[in-house]
Amino acid sequence: MDYLIRDAVADDMPQVLSLIEELAIFENEPDAVEVTTEELVSNGFGEHPLFHCFVAEKKEEIVGVALVYFRFSTWKGRTVHLEDLVVRESMRGTGIGMALYKRVMQYGKEKGVKRVEWNVLDWNKPAIDFYLKSGAKILEGWQVVQMDEQGLKAFISKI
Repeated sequence: MDYLIRDAVADDMPQVLSLIEELAIFENEPDAVEVTTEELVSNGFGEHPLFHCFVAEKKEEIVGVALVYFRFSTWKGRTVHLEDLVVRESMRGTGIGMALYKRVMQYGKEKGVKRVEWNVLDWNKPAIDFYLKSGAKILEGWQVVQMDEQGLKAFISKI
């Protein structure tokens, strides 16, 4: 193994943001990333971090990232949500994605959660196959629902 999976530190956030931007391009949303390095640092580190981040490092370069945070299920209790698992395109197929995925699952077990959950785009067949092969279930009939910033403003202005 010529890479290391470790907990991210604040100084990793510029490279983490670069991977987030690479994911946005892959997901056909190149202009969607609004978060900044400063926001990642202020929200991910300190007394009450909002997320935990694992990185894959090879030759002092961050080549993969998995970002998670806790949620609460009214049915199950505390869960972990995997927001993003990204491997630099040039490093895909090297086992780094699986190593990060395993680390997230270990983290969930260490924290005693009832479930690890995440979303996957329906057209991302390689990711779907990867998750199914690992034993994960893809829930049919559920749709992701979001209210963006503009929608929030519009909704609130009407009430």
